[in-house]
Amino acid sequence: METRGDTPRVWTDPSDLAELVALPGPFLTVLIATESAVEQASSRNETRWQSRRSDLAAGGAPEEVLSLVDPLVPDAHLQGEAMFVVANSDGVHHVSHWPAPPAGELARWANLPSLVPLLDLRQSLPAHVVVVADRTGADLTAVGHEQPDRTGSVDGETHHARKVQAGGWSQRRYQERAENVWEHNAKEVADAVVRLTDQVGARLVVLTGDVRAVELLREVLPDEVAPLVQVLDGTRAADGAPGVDAEQLEATLAAVSAGASAALVEKLVEEQGQGDRSATGAEAVAAALARAQVEVLLVHDRPDDERQAWFGDDAALVATSPETLRQLGVDAPRSGRLVDVFVRGALGTGAGVQVVAEASRLDEGVAALLRWT
Repeated sequence: METRGDTPRVWTDPSDLAELVALPGPFLTVLIATESAVEQASSRNETRWQSRRSDLAAGGAPEEVLSLVDPLVPDAHLQGEAMFVVANSDGVHHVSHWPAPPAGELARWANLPSLVPLLDLRQSLPAHVVVVADRTGADLTAVGHEQPDRTGSVDGETHHARKVQAGGWSQRRYQERAENVWEHNAKEVADAVVRLTDQVGARLVVLTGDVRAVELLREVLPDEVAPLVQVLDGTRAADGAPGVDAEQLEATLAAVSAGASAALVEKLVEEQGQGDRSATGAEAVAAALARAQVEVLLVHDRPDDERQAWFGDDAALVATSPETLRQLGVDAPRSGRLVDVFVRGALGTGAGVQVVAEASRLDEGVAALLRWT
């Protein structure tokens, strides 16, 4: 069994969705824009949803499932610019709100939920921690997926926190005390950063504020956090105003997201060149999923891609033809969009999923990096 070569673990953890795809279908999947900066936003939300609702009803979605979404719509703009919902006949199983409008809307009634848009939204907003530091402490904000932001402050020691010009031996003594206080405060902030990074699964830690405080903080952050750090311009304001430039932060998050896909595609190309731990194309990826061999699934999804694949009750029962599953003992294989079937197989076997924006990078829109060959 060949396991050579480490795969960059840069994908967003999707393990919380494994229980969702294990539920019985069919499923209603909805992604709609919920603009907030418009007049009569609530009315616009409902108008948009009613149009989608009519199409879903015409496509076979039952009224009892559609009605589950109705109360979620009117005030959705108060929580974000986009809303993603998954429901079945047993109830609503996922609702999340997102800070930016979606690239495209989705309304689908099918055997499986369509989770690629949700995974893509998560990728576009990597979990992160922002630290606005000065020499007396820091203000911290941790942003995770579909959970309230965590905010807090570390107020360290302030006595002797400022160097003074006392002159002679006194000046040196006061300077040393000030440095000691700063270092002590930096260690307290570092402890808080580590806790928040673990709690939200952060893939980025932004440091900003006083230059010397940031330097000291970088020196004491542990090895597992240090690679996540990027330093941006900003100051710690006494009135609690934001200390980091929003546009800089947005650009940094976008770069982290794009970098994750680039790193995994680069690794895929490397493994393909070695004839090693990779699978490309629908047939090869389906076979790897059926062996629970996939470490991370790479997908490119188009809304008009209606290619079919088949699945059984077990997440690993994945195939591109029903006959293959019948040979494995599945009496009544069920079908779904190929991408949705593959995502279900990946989630159900503990694999990661990375959405790749450029279709040309993946043969037939799907590929996988494998745990072993």
